[in-house]
Amino acid sequence: MARRGTRRGAEPRADRYEIAGGEAELLRDADRDGGWVLCVGGVPQSYVDLSDPTYLDFEYMRLMGDVVDSLGLEGEPFDAVHIGGAACTLPRYVAATRPGSRQVVLEPDGRLVQLVREQLPVKGVAGLKIRVTDGRTGLAGVPDEADDLVVLDAFAEAAVPVELVTEEFTRDVARVLRPGGVYLMNVADGFRLPFARRVVTTVRSVFRHVLLLGDPGVLRGRRFGNLIVVASRRPLPVEALTRRAAGGAARARLVEGEDLAAFAAGAAPIREGDGTTAPVPPPQVFGKS
Repeated sequence: MARRGTRRGAEPRADRYEIAGGEAELLRDADRDGGWVLCVGGVPQSYVDLSDPTYLDFEYMRLMGDVVDSLGLEGEPFDAVHIGGAACTLPRYVAATRPGSRQVVLEPDGRLVQLVREQLPVKGVAGLKIRVTDGRTGLAGVPDEADDLVVLDAFAEAAVPVELVTEEFTRDVARVLRPGGVYLMNVADGFRLPFARRVVTTVRSVFRHVLLLGDPGVLRGRRFGNLIVVASRRPLPVEALTRRAAGGAARARLVEGEDLAAFAAGAAPIREGDGTTAPVPPPQVFGKS
């Protein structure tokens, strides 16, 4: 039976837990002390190392960490908003690598937030606040030009909520970013990448500088996977990110400029009410049948 965590300050308990979005499960990493995987609906949502928040296990999260590392001066603190929280992997990373950062996580599932607070504690993460609210409502309450970084890493039933990738929402993201601020997105797509192409078109309609990072096989539309979109009004650290992507453990590829324009050619932007649906991974991606 699914249970809820009740112990504070104790060792996390590998178990299943009831949340508003269904069922969450905590799995211990037998190969790494302090490593835990949070699954929601059978889909791995987060990996956290409670002993070392700078350790990023998922490939797409390493790419997001690379982006964070490449922005501004090394160790420079950020003001950041994270849309979608799960186990707060990236906020923990930012707090550890950029001390003094102020971060807000917008997470609509209050029971998931409670689970994380009790089993994967965030109380000791300096400068971090979690607000139980949906992304659109939470972002609408953020003042203009308040943040250096906005991160979208939100999934519902293994799909990106479409209302968070529309042109209207993207313009609200641009509103809360400072002139040199960066929008960092995690999206997922599969065969031929029709959704990702539309997301890129949408972001390019709002931000002048956009790039895309991902596994070469995913970028070719050969298999389902995660893609990272990075956008800003000002030039992005393309050369540094290209080197990191090519030399990292994930061996990702960076697409920008004319190549990105070709990637998105012919794809329509996503707008509210246009009936767009987000792709879900095929069952075999997570070992389901």
